[in-house]
Amino acid sequence: MENTTMQPNDAAARNSETVSVKEWIITSLIMMIPLVNLIMPFVWAFSSNTKSSKANYFRALLLLTLAGLVLYILFAGAVAGQLFRLLSSFNG
Repeated sequence: MENTTMQPNDAAARNSETVSVKEWIITSLIMMIPLVNLIMPFVWAFSSNTKSSKANYFRALLLLTLAGLVLYILFAGAVAGQLFRLLSSFNG
């Protein structure tokens, strides 16, 4: 009987492989599914079974999303502050 458990060297070799076009197409299709596309980037970014190039892509995607969210909150806060200031000057 063949041993199907993955040895540490096998896992490291698998993680250093390139992601094929077929895998990227499947990844893109999975990312089109609502709600699943919110969970899977975290799974792929932090799973030890994910190929390193794919994990790095999703880590970068999550960092860029976080940066965009922070900028959006800062911008929305600045606009809300200006709007509040403008409205309070009419009442004053």
